[in-house]
Amino acid sequence: MVKWSYFVFINIFAFIMMGLDKRKAKKKQWRTPESTLFLIAAAGGGIGAWIGMYIFHHKTHKNKFVFGIPLLAALGVYVWI
Repeated sequence: MVKWSYFVFINIFAFIMMGLDKRKAKKKQWRTPESTLFLIAAAGGGIGAWIGMYIFHHKTHKNKFVFGIPLLAALGVYVWI
């Protein structure tokens, strides 16, 4: 139960972080470092980050995100299931 609660939480958190970073980018405000977004994805939030990338159209032109986040999402699914 705790394992799935964490998985759901970290993916919702990753999704929200992508949305917040996109909003801050539009307003030219302080942004979340890319390393932090990758760390959240690596901590199990890859699916949320991946969905957030495409819902918010954020980081979709950066190759390290286009290839890295789906890889972390697949790794997360493999580890958690």
